[in-house]
Amino acid sequence: MSDDLARMADDTTVDPVVPVRDRCMELARRWRVSVAESFETESSLIAYGQRDTRPVVLKVVKKSGDEWKSAEVVRAFGGRGMVRVYESVDGAALYERVSPGTELVELVRQGRDEQATVILADVITAMSPDVAPAWCPTVTDWGRGFDWYCSLGDAQIPIELVSRASEMYAKLCATQGATRLLHGDLQHYNVLEDLERGWITIDPKGVVGEVEYELGAALRNPVEMPEVFANASTIEKRVGTLSSRLGLDGDRVLRWAFAQAVLSAIWHVEDGYVIDATNAPLKLAREIDRMLGSRT
Repeated sequence: MSDDLARMADDTTVDPVVPVRDRCMELARRWRVSVAESFETESSLIAYGQRDTRPVVLKVVKKSGDEWKSAEVVRAFGGRGMVRVYESVDGAALYERVSPGTELVELVRQGRDEQATVILADVITAMSPDVAPAWCPTVTDWGRGFDWYCSLGDAQIPIELVSRASEMYAKLCATQGATRLLHGDLQHYNVLEDLERGWITIDPKGVVGEVEYELGAALRNPVEMPEVFANASTIEKRVGTLSSRLGLDGDRVLRWAFAQAVLSAIWHVEDGYVIDATNAPLKLAREIDRMLGSRT
């Protein structure tokens, strides 16, 4: 391995002129991985292969962002309810391969949303983290997106909805109970079935907050099925099941879900997407806003 490639693999900032596939190949050699196939997503290169006789996944992130240090978050859970990590550097990691890797979203597509919700609760119960990495953001940090959007002068998201969500989010942050390291993006596409380990989660973002916060991502998914997740009956059932099985405050779960749904729409704007009435998080936000309004 050349000195330049060694530096590239260890630095926290990767030279953008170095192709991601070159970095993947170098890390595969270093970590003794025989790559069988690979593909690219918008944010990463994923390679499937083996180390010795063990099936593994090598993931290389294309640029610095919320996935850059995700291996440190995975390691903090020590394999409890989450995929295991074998090797890592900033921006890349070698994980166990989940087999068959069926996504939890498949159950919802089959009309088995209640079963999928119970599985989500079981996965959260299994996820027992150690101390969060020192760099890990808090839910308060993530809430800065509200101020950013308000200063933008954008009109894609109704400002009155943003104002209610921002105020509610701030109150929830200030009144949290016990906090811990959370996955941060725990939803149906990030929970996979393994023949040996059962249902486990992948691709954490890592954020520190109360467990009630963790449920927001699941409540606005599967993103392709707003007719399911933005339905008042489904919302009530999901919040009831998750809250009772996890011993959480259902009202806080619902309020976090509303505020996070608006924040998720704001993040879509930040990422350059056009927001309109068909935006999935906004559909959930409007429905929960209506539900909360009927309770007052």
